[in-house]
Amino acid sequence: MGAITVRSAALATGITVPYAETGDASAPPVVLVHAYVESWRYFEPVLRRLPATLHAFAPTQRGHGGVPAPGGLAPEDLADDLVAFLDALGLDRAALVGASSGGLVCALLAATRPERVTALVLLSSPASLADKAAARTMSEELRALRDPLDRGFVEGFVRDTSPASLPDDLVSRLVDETLQVPAYVWREALRGLLAADVTPLLPRIEAPTLLVAGEDDALVGPDQQVLLRRIPQARLVRYPGVGHGVHLALPDRVVDDVAGFLAAVAPGG
Repeated sequence: MGAITVRSAALATGITVPYAETGDASAPPVVLVHAYVESWRYFEPVLRRLPATLHAFAPTQRGHGGVPAPGGLAPEDLADDLVAFLDALGLDRAALVGASSGGLVCALLAATRPERVTALVLLSSPASLADKAAARTMSEELRALRDPLDRGFVEGFVRDTSPASLPDDLVSRLVDETLQVPAYVWREALRGLLAADVTPLLPRIEAPTLLVAGEDDALVGPDQQVLLRRIPQARLVRYPGVGHGVHLALPDRVVDDVAGFLAAVAPGG
């Protein structure tokens, strides 16, 4: 298992974010971007398995994990933070790995700032959330959400959006992380995701792209063909018997696929 160091970075966008770091400092950089109401800890199983031949960073986004959220919470705001994170670390370019809605942020950045992205990996990522009835229904339900959040509500969300195979102790740790997200971030971040439409921008992505999704993912499974058609240099890997959150369900296989892909398409960063 790889050692994880937790640091913090002050960003030019006005926030200071914690981030996890692992791997050889001389290795090609890769930045992992978590999903809605998560934190860097959702990538912990992956980070501990990544080879030292990748220098990995996993920041927690604004509004999540106790990070303040001045300004907006739209994918554009999160993408601006991601650029500022690269700048703060002195990285001109990096590979991006986005999980679920974090993939929307990564795709947006890859399309609008292609010079900053060497390669792109989208794990269980949607092409859009605006067409998802479950997301629209949840947005309506969140209008009544108030602090402090009910642990049972948060645990239900974590279990509904994670593989059923997750052990209870990991679920408990992830619930602890998600409980740090205040109610207004739940509402505003989802509103921003529902308003975002990056689909027209996908053909502008220049980076080689790997799509990884579970064959049983009812939420974003159909989106994979949209991503595959619209992103010029995309290839798709599907995992049989797996639903949403492939990096939590099969971290060993995800690490093998991601590391192999990055070694082939961006060996020198």
